[in-house]
Amino acid sequence: MNDHSIAQQGQVRRPGSSPGPVIVGVDGGSAGADALLLGQWTAAVLAAPLVVVVVRPAPAALGSGRVDAEWVADRDRAAAAVLAGARTLLGKLADEVTFRIIASSSAAHGLHDLAEELGAEAIVVGSGRAGPRNRLFAGSTAERLLAGSVCPVAIAPTGLEPLPGTLGRIGVAYVDTPDGRAALAAAARLSGSTGTPLRLFTVVADADATRPFLVGQDAERAFLDTARETYEQSLVNAAASVPDIAVDWEIRTGDVVDQLAELDDVDVLFCGSRGYGPARRVLLGGVSARLLRRARRPVIVVPRSG
Repeated sequence: MNDHSIAQQGQVRRPGSSPGPVIVGVDGGSAGADALLLGQWTAAVLAAPLVVVVVRPAPAALGSGRVDAEWVADRDRAAAAVLAGARTLLGKLADEVTFRIIASSSAAHGLHDLAEELGAEAIVVGSGRAGPRNRLFAGSTAERLLAGSVCPVAIAPTGLEPLPGTLGRIGVAYVDTPDGRAALAAAARLSGSTGTPLRLFTVVADADATRPFLVGQDAERAFLDTARETYEQSLVNAAASVPDIAVDWEIRTGDVVDQLAELDDVDVLFCGSRGYGPARRVLLGGVSARLLRRARRPVIVVPRSG
């Protein structure tokens, strides 16, 4: 990861627009550089302000409302050092970025609260430190962050290469559900800002996964053919729902996580959170949870719109 590569990504501003900020959470680890790259690209294409945040632990009372002032000062110094590192990575663009230190009971809680306060467009974090290179492995902060976020949450895989914006395609894991439609809407917004075409991916289970006990191959084949026809029609309708954007689609066969995790030709992959839980909140489901641990490319999990 070259520090100067961050500085080469320019900020773009659209006159008259006032989107909420893109918030990037950093903690001083190597994953912070990946998060900064993805966060800066996201902010640039949305013409959104960039806010880089360190969440430090909130002090616990020692008794009678007293706190350890020396401990607080030490945590503030550590947080300031992390922000100084982020400034260095951003180079000259740091002058256009807001840097904040906030105290909270957890990093996820602090980022949640700030996103609600600022009306954030997205929260961006890096993968867990244990993640293998070029694989996304959601650490504890990312997993907690994904439970209940009011805005999309983007996670950058370890060693983010190639950089977002260089592959020329935005992916969407699509099914015709409120979650799938929310993911498509968010991806279409990004596509409209960049002129980047969309590709919708639907995965149909293979024969072994769909074959019920004592059901013959003919019945199984008829079921799969019907499912594919249904998915094709839903993809055609989905593509038509985003006019003025170049959209194509692809139906894959196999395990949904295996198929989506191996995608390596999209700048980012949008997916929905699971189909129940609080409206307008990310609530991580089984597919998205497993995908986050294995995806080759950045994943953006989008809350349902209603």
